[in-house]
Amino acid sequence: MFSNLGPMEIAIIVFVILLLFGAKKIPELAQGLGKGMKEFKKAIKEVEDDIKVDDDKK
Repeated sequence: MFSNLGPMEIAIIVFVILLLFGAKKIPELAQGLGKGMKEFKKAIKEVEDDIKVDDDKK
């Protein structure tokens, strides 16, 4: 997906993010993103477990 991005493009993207959000806000955003991903994975696992239980009942 991002295989065409070189080091210069990545540096520019990081610089723009720093300008937009500031250095203090980035850790908060990353923490929120991490928590969201963790909850998403947990929800996926619960759905897969429910499907597996339903298949076992049949």
